[in-house]
Amino acid sequence: MHALAPPTLRLPFGRYAHGTFVPPGAAMVLTSGQLPVRPDDSVPEGAFEQARQCLANCAAILAEGGMGPADAVRIAAFVTDRAHMAAYMAARDEWLTGVTRLPASTLVIVAGFTRPEFLVEVEVTAARLP
Repeated sequence: MHALAPPTLRLPFGRYAHGTFVPPGAAMVLTSGQLPVRPDDSVPEGAFEQARQCLANCAAILAEGGMGPADAVRIAAFVTDRAHMAAYMAARDEWLTGVTRLPASTLVIVAGFTRPEFLVEVEVTAARLP
């Protein structure tokens, strides 16, 4: 896998790649959108802690598939307010600490989720060559 960075594009707005090339034959793990729910059904307060929980949930799914944050090729995140963008991005950047090949990333502002206390949802696509 490698990041795609055409010289005709502006640099990314944050710590992510414009695109990621995944060659044929790579094993893949795709998570569903993960909400900030702990195993005991509790929900952390604030967008940063909720984003951390979403990413921890994604990491658990990746680990079950034998992968981790370094294998992420795409992250899609959804927040309920523009005010939550910086907190989400800080949690994403923390999750990617030490990762040298950054994934593609999208952040969308949405009207809401299934429960009103949810501020963030995150999904991750990961790939690894055998």
